[in-house]
Amino acid sequence: MELQIVQIQNKIREIRGQNVMFDFELAELYQVETRQLNQSVKRNLKRFPADFMFQLTTDEWEILKSQFVISSWGWCP
Repeated sequence: MELQIVQIQNKIREIRGQNVMFDFELAELYQVETRQLNQSVKRNLKRFPADFMFQLTTDEWEILKSQFVISSWGWCP
């Protein structure tokens, strides 16, 4: 159980001053396809706060992708 909590915590990132998880990681956690997760959210928007999700800009995604590569090589603190 403790390992599972740590694995989830490691998927939380700070973007735009908010703690977030990517849709594909959240979908994996709930064992559904990313497409299914996003469709469910869109169908039930009234159940979520206005700031529940946002889309990254191209620049934000490029920066994060480069951090993933560095992190997987062990260069990132």
